[in-house]
Amino acid sequence: MNQYLLAAAVGAALVSGTAMAQDFKEGDWLVRARVVHLDAANKNSDPAVPVSINNKTLPEVDFTYFFNKNLAAELILTVPQKQTVSLGGAPIGTLKHLPPTLTLQYHFDAPGFKPYVGAGINFTRFSSVNLPAPLDIKRNSWGGALQVGVDIPVAKDMYFNIDVKKVFIKTDVTDAGAKIDTFKVDPLLVGVGLGWKF
Repeated sequence: MNQYLLAAAVGAALVSGTAMAQDFKEGDWLVRARVVHLDAANKNSDPAVPVSINNKTLPEVDFTYFFNKNLAAELILTVPQKQTVSLGGAPIGTLKHLPPTLTLQYHFDAPGFKPYVGAGINFTRFSSVNLPAPLDIKRNSWGGALQVGVDIPVAKDMYFNIDVKKVFIKTDVTDAGAKIDTFKVDPLLVGVGLGWKF
């Protein structure tokens, strides 16, 4: 039922947004606030070390700067997120991660709505790692990010946003300093929110 309501809301926004749609231009800023669901891939290089983290819903804020009406850069931010770490499905500890992401986007010309695609880089910092000794993880991760989304005008300089990202995050799991696994979080992030153009 929720899916049908969301589809109806998007359809109504598309219809009502046609008259309000305006091209972005050089120097425009678009600031968005989203609610994002994180769905972790939880892949392990060694199946004998089945490390995983939980899925969760989290807040996200991003800042987009337009170089022209089609090309933009987006900085995606959140607060450090606490996750439960499990081994074989059983909780063994917790950690926090902070994953700022920078993407370069192309915004397509379309009547009534503004679809875009993006690609960029993610840096994730793991902190407050609480695992049973002698287990530990590498604290920093660099990886790519892919993005697709759409901005639908709902009022003057206000947009309803749907955004999907695939972010590549991994860390080494160690036992007494020796690497025993490469854990790939590689989450799919699905978000909805509102954006304001300045």
